[in-house]
Amino acid sequence: MIFLIFLFIFTSVNSTFIIPKSDMNLLEFPLNLEYFEAEYFLFGSMGKGLDSIQPDLAAGGPPPIGAKQANLSVVVKDIITQFGYQEVGHLRAIKKRVKGFPRPLLNLSSESFATVMNAAFGKPLSPPFDPYANDINYLISCYVIPYVGLTGYVGANPKLHSPISRKLVAGLLGMESGQDAVVRSLLYERANKKVVPYAVTVAQFTQKISQLRNKLGNDGLKDEGLKVPIKLGAEKKVKGNVLAGDEDSLAYGRTPQEILRIVYGTGSEHTPGGFFPNGCDGVIASKLRGGGI
Repeated sequence: MIFLIFLFIFTSVNSTFIIPKSDMNLLEFPLNLEYFEAEYFLFGSMGKGLDSIQPDLAAGGPPPIGAKQANLSVVVKDIITQFGYQEVGHLRAIKKRVKGFPRPLLNLSSESFATVMNAAFGKPLSPPFDPYANDINYLISCYVIPYVGLTGYVGANPKLHSPISRKLVAGLLGMESGQDAVVRSLLYERANKKVVPYAVTVAQFTQKISQLRNKLGNDGLKDEGLKVPIKLGAEKKVKGNVLAGDEDSLAYGRTPQEILRIVYGTGSEHTPGGFFPNGCDGVIASKLRGGGI
């Protein structure tokens, strides 16, 4: 009898660690954006990345292009440093569950971000946007990609089968949502401030970036700036939009296809570019790059 009880407990406990292949693919995919965030936050705050902080997690992948330390105030630097170390933990947590892959080639250069801003405004900004120039520029650049990862976790969660997979994604989503809230709050405080030397406010920058992501994602409204028409505000009562959400103030979700269209900047999940010159890695991204899904 004791043996049967022990067998039942052993089987029940270990069954939670059996991760279906479909789950593994979905857990592996966000490594691409976690690599992006880790490198961008670490370099932006300290001028060094995974190769210095946690080289085993980079697994021999090529160093990012153009990443450097940003000209940040003490408070913003402290916040971004915290984010960077948090992303190191996220990479480690995912790799505990799935084998993963080496860091893909990332283009984190000023030119890469300037290209995004030019696309968002539909014309070249003069001078070109420099994400590393100051607090406001860097915070706006942090608005560009990390939120996309958040929507990916929301989109992946209902497709997961294993409790251990859902627990991991819930934990990651909680932290990514917190980071997004901090970035949006810092930007919201500066919403009406002009971004030097452009005659454009911070709020207008976020609106343009969100419109671009909606366009590239090509699956409806899943992105909102810091200020919205009242019909899109919470309960249709406010224009302020410190957190983005649907008509019930729930977070938007995106598929891997939508995410790739956005981070590549090409509008196609099959055509790499932008921040991922050689494309994202993993089973899902690789099959999409070959047109297999």
